[in-house]
Amino acid sequence: MAKRNILLMVADDLGKQLGCYGNTKIQTPNLDQLAAEGTRFDQAYTSTASCSASRSVIYTGLHTHQNGQYGLHNGRHHFTTFDHVETAPALFSQRGYTTGLIGKVHVGPSSVYPWDMRAESDSRDVAKVADQASAFFQDCKKDEKPFFLTIGYIDPHRDLTRSGFGNTEDYDPRVKKTPYTSEDVAVEPFVNDLPGVRFEFAEYYQSISRLDQGVGMVLDELKSNGLTDDTLIIFMSDNGPPFINSKTTLYDAGVCLPLLMKCPGSPPSIQNPNMVSYVDILPTLLDWSSHPSAPTNATPHPTRSSLQDSWKRVFGSHTFHEITNYWPTRFMRNDRFKYHRNIAWRLDFPFAADIYGSLTWEDIRNSDAKMIGSRPLKDYFFRPAEELYDVIADPHEVRNLAKDPEYAGVLEDMREQVEAWQRRTEDPWLYRDGVSMLLVRHHFEGGLEVPDRFDFDENSPRGKGLGKFDDKVAWGAEVEKY
Repeated sequence: MAKRNILLMVADDLGKQLGCYGNTKIQTPNLDQLAAEGTRFDQAYTSTASCSASRSVIYTGLHTHQNGQYGLHNGRHHFTTFDHVETAPALFSQRGYTTGLIGKVHVGPSSVYPWDMRAESDSRDVAKVADQASAFFQDCKKDEKPFFLTIGYIDPHRDLTRSGFGNTEDYDPRVKKTPYTSEDVAVEPFVNDLPGVRFEFAEYYQSISRLDQGVGMVLDELKSNGLTDDTLIIFMSDNGPPFINSKTTLYDAGVCLPLLMKCPGSPPSIQNPNMVSYVDILPTLLDWSSHPSAPTNATPHPTRSSLQDSWKRVFGSHTFHEITNYWPTRFMRNDRFKYHRNIAWRLDFPFAADIYGSLTWEDIRNSDAKMIGSRPLKDYFFRPAEELYDVIADPHEVRNLAKDPEYAGVLEDMREQVEAWQRRTEDPWLYRDGVSMLLVRHHFEGGLEVPDRFDFDENSPRGKGLGKFDDKVAWGAEVEKY
């Protein structure tokens, strides 16, 4: 029986700025070729638009409020995955796979993510990354073991300069520069068309084209080692572009991302329209490897180009980015509507450090428009407890329908679905009267009554007689597919 190898490539801060997703301004021939040879998912959603948190979802199949990786792992932030959580490297090691990670790790602790080969690096030299991958492939061939290799690319994340994306560094001569001018880019609708924005997008494009070269080099090494026909290839990103109104938000610009998959023996050029979540990635990998822990309903089969009834909604969970970026939100999206439940809506929406320091934000804040893309500036920083959008008529999620009587039924239905999902996944951020229902549930049998409202009301603080919190749906009950 052929080995069922897995190659997982994860870009850093990449949205759908690829030729295969309709961007005609950027040069990404290798990723476009991968899409042409395999499957392009058009409705793939990360659970959260933050690097470490999103990666933890990929590796655990659990939302961040379940796995404990509430925010960034590095530096002062130091969020970590719970010790008891099973992760991809541990599960595949148990299956007899050789596991490896090259490049960005950004999750922890290492005991929970026990890759056999861990070549952690912040290098953007994609040629050297390909050399490391080739050495890994050769070692696995010698050992005659299947492998699960993850490559965590640094591109196209910002560097530590105000507007840089690693384009001034010296790389292996095999890496060719693909420069862009401000006139060469397509300014995304979630930002404004301003000089600083165009300059940064030109730099961003160059970083993406370097990433594309690296993917091509790795796929060439896979082929030269005779492993392509035995390997499931997945390319994805952790969250949307590192620009305001995208990264760290749960708007589609931050969470609807590229996902390309090439499954041996599958037909080429498949466009899969089903809504898939990053919690579906690990189950898919387990299913591919025939792992005994694989669920019976992994992702919709990648060769299908038609919608399946059970894949028409996704949920998401964001709590932190940096340690100072506390702004918990839960969302649900179906094929027409998007619902956001903003738990700490009374707080200003916080800035990630790299976005605050960017030329894009400097240009936007000093412009006369007082807009971020098509969103009023005030609506970005000051958001209500609930947002509801018709994403067909309003794809950029600007016109909030939450208080529109015409959509009251939609709002109530999606609110109930989100709360049922929160209970099934034991989400500590299901709040009533400003308190976590999970953390006070042991008082229910003793007669605790919780007012049926999101927030504490200082003008009407009394709780007794306002109704016991409806706990008909059991916490932690069997989850449909989440």
